[in-house]
Amino acid sequence: MEGAEAGAREGAALARDLLALGYEGFPGTAAVGPSCSDFRALCARLAAELATLGALKREREEGAEVLVLSASDGPGAEEEFLGQLAGLLRELHCPDRALCGGDCASALREPSASLRLLRFLCTELQAARLLRLHPPLNPSPAALPPGGKEAEEGAGMVQELILTLQALGMPRPIPGTPASRLLWELHAKISELLPSLPPGSLQPLLSYSLDAPRWEALESLCQSLRGQYCCRRCLLLKRLDLTTSAFHWSDQAEAQGEAMKAVLIPIRQTLTPESDISIAHVLAARADLSCLVPATSKAARQRTCCAINKVLMGNVPDRGGRPNELEAPMPTWKSRREDGGGRKAGRQCWGRKKKKK
Repeated sequence: MEGAEAGAREGAALARDLLALGYEGFPGTAAVGPSCSDFRALCARLAAELATLGALKREREEGAEVLVLSASDGPGAEEEFLGQLAGLLRELHCPDRALCGGDCASALREPSASLRLLRFLCTELQAARLLRLHPPLNPSPAALPPGGKEAEEGAGMVQELILTLQALGMPRPIPGTPASRLLWELHAKISELLPSLPPGSLQPLLSYSLDAPRWEALESLCQSLRGQYCCRRCLLLKRLDLTTSAFHWSDQAEAQGEAMKAVLIPIRQTLTPESDISIAHVLAARADLSCLVPATSKAARQRTCCAINKVLMGNVPDRGGRPNELEAPMPTWKSRREDGGGRKAGRQCWGRKKKKK
C-alpha cells in the first residue's frame, strides 16, 4: 500500500514538472517503460531540447539526433532506443546506478525506474534552461589586455558587460563580435524594454548637465567621500577582527580553532576597506534612490527579517549600571573626640581668675 502511494506521489510530481516545462498532455501510459511508444517519444523530446540548449556535446559535434525514434513499433525499436539511452545517460553523468548499469532494459521494466528516468531528464532540462538564461561569469583571459592595472580594468569591464547582458536576457556574444554591433544590440534591446516600464521610473537623480567645473567638483567630492568611507570601513573591519578574535579566547575554542579559521579567513579576505563606488554609479542613480525608507518600515523588514529576530535571550546576570535605582549615600556624623584629638571629654577647664589685691 505504501509503495503504491509513493508511486502515485512520484507520478504527480513528474506531471507537475512536465507541465512547468511546457510538456502538456502527459499520458499515464508513459510511465510503463520503453515498450510504450509514448514513453520513448517523451524521452526523445526531452533529449532533443537538452541538445538544443547545449547540454550535450555529442549533439553539438556530430549534428545527429540524440534519440532516434524508429517508425516501427516492435522489439527492434525498443532495443535501439535502449542503446541510445544508455549513451545519453553516460554523457549526462546520471547518478542512478540502476539506470546506468549494464542491464538498463531490465531496470526500466519497473515503473519506479521509468519515473526516475523522466525526473532526471526533467531536472537536467530545468538546469540547462537556467544556465542558458543566466550563464556563469567566466570572462576569457585571452580577451583581456595584458598588463597589471589594464588587465584588472579589462576584467571589470567584461564582468560589467556580462551582467548587463544577463539583466537584459540577452545571450553571450560570439567571440570576435565588434563593439559597435554589440552596443547597437544593447541599445535596441533597451529601447524595446523601455515602453513596458511605468512612467517616471527612470528619472535620473542628477537632472542637470555637467560642465568642466562641475565635473571637477564632482570628482573632488567623490574622492573625499571615498576617503571617508574607507576610514569607516577600516573601523568596522577592525571591530570585526576583534570580535572574531574574542571567540578564540575560550578553552572550548582550542579544539575548533583551525575549523573556525578555515571558515572565517576566506570571508575576511573578501572584505576590503576600499570602496568600489565611482562617478558612474552617480550618473546611473535614479530619483527613487533619494527616497529614504525607515529601517523599521514594513517594506524594509520584508528584506531584513530573519529567523534570528525571534530568538529570545535567557536569564543573564544583573550587572547593574542603572543610576535611577541607586540611593545617594547619607553622611555619617562622628564625634570630634573619637580620634583622640581636642580636649578630654567630661572635664571643663576654666581659667583661674586672679585675686584682687
